[in-house]
Amino acid sequence: MSPHSLSRRPEAPVPVIFYFFGAVLFFFFTLPVNGWRPWPNQKPNATELIYGGSKKYEGSSEFVHLKYHMGPVLTANITVYPIWYGRWGNSQKRIIRDFISSFSAVESKHPSVAGWWKTVQLYTDQTGANISRTLHLGEEKNDRFYSHGKSLTRLSVQSVIKSAVTARTRPLPLNPKTGVYLLLTSDDVYVQDFCQNVCGFHYFTFPSIVGYTLPYAWVGNSAKLCPGTCAYPFSVPSYMPGFKAVKSPNNDVGVDGMISVIAHEIAEVSTNPLVNAWYAGQDPSFPVEIADLCEGIYGTGGGGSYTGQMLNGEDGATYNMNGVRRRFLVQWVWNHILNYCSGPNALDQ
Repeated sequence: MSPHSLSRRPEAPVPVIFYFFGAVLFFFFTLPVNGWRPWPNQKPNATELIYGGSKKYEGSSEFVHLKYHMGPVLTANITVYPIWYGRWGNSQKRIIRDFISSFSAVESKHPSVAGWWKTVQLYTDQTGANISRTLHLGEEKNDRFYSHGKSLTRLSVQSVIKSAVTARTRPLPLNPKTGVYLLLTSDDVYVQDFCQNVCGFHYFTFPSIVGYTLPYAWVGNSAKLCPGTCAYPFSVPSYMPGFKAVKSPNNDVGVDGMISVIAHEIAEVSTNPLVNAWYAGQDPSFPVEIADLCEGIYGTGGGGSYTGQMLNGEDGATYNMNGVRRRFLVQWVWNHILNYCSGPNALDQ
């Protein structure tokens, strides 16, 4: 647009139609349905952080067109196979194991991770079969010696998975139909685009690299690299003065920050394992999936930098869901039946 296209004489009256379209554009661009994360390449000023956009992001939106594209979803019992890449403490592993075990722990106190998973279960395949209610922890693999180095590309991530399923001793089972291979990298490992554009991602392995098509997800520990981005709100970036980090429920900022990203990726890999099932948008190369739509929303009223209404324990830690032996902070996911972001801790349930 040229600088002259917006010029007009100061005394000229503004047509009513200008106000109409201006209002429409303002509404459209200040009411996104997706959530928020403090990416370093998007540094709004403090006023925009506090007042920018609608605070009712979890409300229904006519602009979201999440569609089913006829691909498979994970309707049979799901098994998650963790691959611990790098150095992990036993306490860190226990937090993540307990979280994965919480998906099917229906006896957990409300609001629960199992209650959160019920929203994911609403999604179906073309036969009408729902996402499995059962998700459990499978065999695990340790790669403590960084077999593929401390800097991974998206393709070398697949090579790490290949090493895990083809290892000479105790290889992970091959389970292309109901398995999810969860690669977890320690806080001294950098993965392509980590901290700049992603905190985790999911896809499927290429037979040319791994020998099989296996749904997988990667999530990194951001504790040393970018906690203010990928462990928010347990850590706050320096360009957000006046914002105070909340206390993590399991006393590990990096791992507690990973929990919501793990949930994000498992929800999406279950509803869109081969990137041809549930997503919004026309381009499967850049799908907007059920967790993307609600990133950064943890409770009622969430939107912008505001996480929504969360819970505080007696120890001062912040959480929104109960699980096996622990509490967790987990983002909401998109409910395609109600057409808004949903979570078990919603105040209007």
